[in-house]
Amino acid sequence: MDRFSHLKYTLASLSLSAALAACGGSQSPTQAPESTLEVYAKLDSSAVGGITQMPDGQVIIGFHPFYAPKVQVALLNPDRRSTTPYPSLEWQSCKNADGTWKSDFDYCLDWVLGLHTDQNGVLWMLDSARSTDKAAGRPAGLTPKLVAWSTKLNKLDRVIPITPDATLTESQHNDFVVDPKNNVIVIADEAIGEGSGGVGAKAALVVVDLATGQSRRLLQGHPSVMPLNEPIRWDVGQPTAGAFNLYVGVDGIALDTNSEWLYFAPLNATTMYRIRMSDILDTSLTPEQLGAKVETYADKPFNGGLSIDQNNNLYLTEVGERAVGIIPSDTRQYRRLVSDPAMVWPDGATYNSDGFMYTGAAQLPLASALQPDGVAKNEPPYLIYRFKPLAPGTPGF
Repeated sequence: MDRFSHLKYTLASLSLSAALAACGGSQSPTQAPESTLEVYAKLDSSAVGGITQMPDGQVIIGFHPFYAPKVQVALLNPDRRSTTPYPSLEWQSCKNADGTWKSDFDYCLDWVLGLHTDQNGVLWMLDSARSTDKAAGRPAGLTPKLVAWSTKLNKLDRVIPITPDATLTESQHNDFVVDPKNNVIVIADEAIGEGSGGVGAKAALVVVDLATGQSRRLLQGHPSVMPLNEPIRWDVGQPTAGAFNLYVGVDGIALDTNSEWLYFAPLNATTMYRIRMSDILDTSLTPEQLGAKVETYADKPFNGGLSIDQNNNLYLTEVGERAVGIIPSDTRQYRRLVSDPAMVWPDGATYNSDGFMYTGAAQLPLASALQPDGVAKNEPPYLIYRFKPLAPGTPGF
């Protein structure tokens, strides 16, 4: 599929690039599964990007923005095939039914991939505001924000805009962690948005102070957040193999249960990095001093989703190879944990209070834009998987 190497980044291809957030592919030796993988749900509506939970363990789904879903966030119904918009249908778009923009963007969602529920039952939704580029008429007031919804009280808790000094035109705020100990959120900005040419050259971490609402942009330009100059590949060595010239910066991000170490990596990279939260929060460090605090942690394949358990084992969605892998904390040697032929492009990985880790198959390589004949092969059912991790994690992350 070398033809994709010559695609020009028109507005349409930029939209595709934006939608490929938190996805990836690479080569890695196949290992025998250690954990039983099961199909938990078969959805009729659209493909899953992110997954989190209600306090009682009920699954919350973020539908992948690649498909421009009419419903972006929903509760999985008991039949495990249908969903209910959450927190309501009115929240699912920043446009009115007639296509005009709404007047108050604090009460709507525009482009959501990252979502997590914290220990207080607050559902955090990261709205990257990417459905329409500025050049195509996105209103000036529609900017990236964090939406906090109280699942216990069923009402809006607060909205925190990502301050202008921490977001760029090229920004694509993708996934995040919530640090309750330090009262901050750390966001991975892939920087493959408008004007990026599909290259995350301005990728960075963004720290949001939940007490003040202020944001800081960190490590931009540091090797730990920058993508390699290698395309995303999938199904390597198979008849369905393909590639796309998209170079995604820092994508997967995870915080250990003690709020000590922050783990992160670009999608298009073969190294996992980490840094102490105490260094991230030290405002006295210069950019050079902060960069020197970053540690190389382990080798990895191209990956999108990232999660961690209480024993500091890292779980990576090896999206291009239909698998979820693990970097054990004792060996730091990546290996595959579970895989399935139907797990086409798994995205986020999240631990649930029922003791399982969940992921969904987004089927992105089967979409028309990535098929050599231009004919879409993606179709229902869109699968949600779950498997037992090696140790419990933090529910919702």
